[in-house]
Amino acid sequence: MSNLTKGLILVGVIIAIGAGLVVWKKKVGGHSTESFNQISREEVEMLLADVSKQNPAILKRLNEDPELKKQQLESLKQLLAFASQAKADRLTEEPNNKQELENIKAEITAVNYDREMNKDKGPLPPFGFITEDMINQYWGEDNSPAAPKSGFAGLMDKLGLGAPAESRTHAAEFEDFLNTKVALLKAGNPEMANREISEEEKTQAKEVFAKIRIYKKEFDTKAAAGELSKELIDRVNLQVKLQQAQFLARIYSETLTDKMKVTDEDIDKYIAAHPELSPTEKRNKATEILNRAKAGEDFAALANEFSEDPGNKGPEGGAGKGGLYADVPKGRMVAPFETAALALEPGQISPELVETDFGYHIIKLERKLGKKDAAAKDETYDVRHILISTNIKDPEKPNAPEMPVKEFVRNKLETEKEKELVDKIVAANNVQVPSDFTVPQVTDEQMKQMQQRQMQQMQQMQPPPGAEPGEPAKPGKDSKEVKPAAPAGKKPEAKK
Repeated sequence: MSNLTKGLILVGVIIAIGAGLVVWKKKVGGHSTESFNQISREEVEMLLADVSKQNPAILKRLNEDPELKKQQLESLKQLLAFASQAKADRLTEEPNNKQELENIKAEITAVNYDREMNKDKGPLPPFGFITEDMINQYWGEDNSPAAPKSGFAGLMDKLGLGAPAESRTHAAEFEDFLNTKVALLKAGNPEMANREISEEEKTQAKEVFAKIRIYKKEFDTKAAAGELSKELIDRVNLQVKLQQAQFLARIYSETLTDKMKVTDEDIDKYIAAHPELSPTEKRNKATEILNRAKAGEDFAALANEFSEDPGNKGPEGGAGKGGLYADVPKGRMVAPFETAALALEPGQISPELVETDFGYHIIKLERKLGKKDAAAKDETYDVRHILISTNIKDPEKPNAPEMPVKEFVRNKLETEKEKELVDKIVAANNVQVPSDFTVPQVTDEQMKQMQQRQMQQMQQMQPPPGAEPGEPAKPGKDSKEVKPAAPAGKKPEAKK
């Protein structure tokens, strides 16, 4: 379902806002089950307000292009419908999915809390105010008398069975976190199937996990005590909802692969029902040229006159190449073409047309497969051909290149199947997305500030003169090192 959320730039920006810390997640690798089938006008406008701070150019485009606004709403509706269907099909209860939903909630909550509490304390990396002592204290809580540590209780705690979430050790929770991240990484990338996580990566993940959970706990405690603004809580809930929806929509779309398949029989049936796509006229033309070649006419001249192969064109519209492909390694050409060519003797013309997805080929072998000279490493052959193309243009995409008829029909049928299926899922889940929201106007000053931020980011990515690639910039002699202050609600740690 590759087109599910294609172009959904609003959700992309909001997720980028809420997931800035999770670099490790890409490098290596309380559960929410709220309704996903609706988003309110207030939530959409909150989303747009956040977008205006990060990328006002998007809002400018939305204001100038009503069709883009419509597309965004439709993509958002599809996203929420797929997430809702995933929940209805109980994909949220599968262990790894359930754990990842919890991870998403914790990550988004912690990042937003970090930014809100420390927004006026200067530029620092995510969770820059969490000290090493705080992390050690977090892991030290596992050794408190209240934590189950051994015997049957310890086993049940490690497995996550029978014990309330708050009584489980942080070590057991981290193992769940790590195992889920690794499992999802391997499932999404077959090349990582046999990849083992190094101790260094595990240590890094453990530190990130602790920082997330420390701030998640602070957020929950303050929210319960009424010490956080409604705006912050609402923003966190919205970002959690959207990122969880993205995750659920992706895993649900993977279950639809078989339903989206178009068979060769489907394609042949469609072409038979649409005579305008039939290659009969092209085949007749190719047959006529084949007969002329077999009758002894100059093959190269026929190729230059009739071949529709773009590779036969000469430079700047000059004379063609006579259909010649020289020094072709075995396996380079499509199988039907190569099989027919290598079945010939030098100078022979294939007695029949050879059909591929590109059209009809008239083939003449010039040099048999073998090493051209003693210095050659690989076996190659020389072949000429004349192509009568059966490619067509998609009338709905006039600027797109021509494509084989079967590819055109396959794309068309897959698109139709996808639309029918998506419409059915959206209708079944009764997704409600408002259309009467206000898109904020973007000022010239906002655009200027965005450009300045982009310039600063590019400059930060550039290494200092003389530095090795990838080496970060170091403070100059006139710069001052900025040390993190104590996080909100914490007392400064005493130096040891």
